[in-house]
Amino acid sequence: MELILWRHAEAEPHTEDEVTDQLRALTPKGARHASRVGAWLDRQLPAGSRILTSPATRCVQTAEALGRKFATADALNTHSTPEAILDACGWPRQKTPVVVVGHNPLLGQVAALIFSGVAHEWKMRKGSLLWIARKSDEDPAPFIRLAVGPDIVGKLR
Repeated sequence: MELILWRHAEAEPHTEDEVTDQLRALTPKGARHASRVGAWLDRQLPAGSRILTSPATRCVQTAEALGRKFATADALNTHSTPEAILDACGWPRQKTPVVVVGHNPLLGQVAALIFSGVAHEWKMRKGSLLWIARKSDEDPAPFIRLAVGPDIVGKLR
């Protein structure tokens, strides 16, 4: 399995009100970063990859930059848990790559849980990707295939 954690790109300032927070849109800079990362990621992913996103506007807009069909999943929203996110994407059973567009600190906690068994708060920069893979059930140890931010991804081939 391959699991690509993609933190939403830069959004409007945080609000304490949960309803308003869900509606925060990407900034122009965030839209550019999402477009850059989405275009690169689209060239890397196989056709059958699953794309899941939090229903928050900033995450949906980030996922739209990939230019592929995606599904929203409440299990990826800000009130979720790392375990619920892993369950929603099928880690480690899913055979096709899964892209998860979500929030910090949850995505960092997902990565920490995969690698250490504990959901520590690992920071992921806005718009960045963490691509985690496993070779097989016989060799189940996860490894980092790629960790990259939107400022670097445009320089990758």
